[in-house]
Amino acid sequence: MWSNYLLIILLIICVITDLKERKIYNVVLFPSLLLAWIIHAATGGLSGLTTALLGTVVGLGILFIPYLLGGMGAGDVKLLAVIGGIKGIGFVLWASLYMALAGGIIAIFVLLLRKGFLKRTLYYIHSLKHGLHVSLIDSKETGKSTFPYGVAIAAGALYQIFFPGVLPL
Repeated sequence: MWSNYLLIILLIICVITDLKERKIYNVVLFPSLLLAWIIHAATGGLSGLTTALLGTVVGLGILFIPYLLGGMGAGDVKLLAVIGGIKGIGFVLWASLYMALAGGIIAIFVLLLRKGFLKRTLYYIHSLKHGLHVSLIDSKETGKSTFPYGVAIAAGALYQIFFPGVLPL
């Protein structure tokens, strides 16, 4: 139960800083991870510590390639690693599935709210009616609309806390 409290506090802090400053701070992540490792070792011995360490590695590994490809910030990768360290492998795997779903939904909203998207969509539909092929995406704006992915990570973790292993319909 301690792990849920620690994780919820961590997520609240990280979402706030990610929304306000687009950063997830090491000064928040590393003490949380160290505390999780210490508590897992104290309560579960070597087995507990191993579970926490493996969860950290799996959490880190899930977002490491997207980070290397430039699609993810380092804070997002470390946040998922800390989630794995706090809750373990099974939790972080499920949470990452929900995170991906939440990230997709947020990305759709960012796209829809992008300046000029409705106008370009109407122009695209009109051009199709006349046999023209016009790009729906403005090449000048490609990649400009981003969002703090810590929000999606937090949504995935919170969903897993409150609805463990339940796929959303």
